[in-house]
Amino acid sequence: MKEQWNQEMKITDCRPEQDYKLWLRFEDGLEGSVFLGNLLEIGAFKLWSDVREFEKVSVDPGTATVTWEGGIRLDADLLYHEVASQKPIQHAEGGEPPAAVG
Repeated sequence: MKEQWNQEMKITDCRPEQDYKLWLRFEDGLEGSVFLGNLLEIGAFKLWSDVREFEKVSVDPGTATVTWEGGIRLDADLLYHEVASQKPIQHAEGGEPPAAVG
């Protein structure tokens, strides 16, 4: 059961949105946005004060989590729970993700 739980946490796609929001899609189809602007004053995240740096987000295929230049990575489990706790929960239905910023 734990193995299946971990699979649900894998991020398959991401897109930066305005105001330091990040749209995510997980392997189980769950998708939604999380606000990350509250991290801007913490250590390595200060790099994001230039929004172009925030927009350089990608999914690391080896770890299935989001990553940025400079070694910033965010825990897929925490992001999953953040998206899942939002109402309503949105699952992929073959639609396109929101347009990327920039």
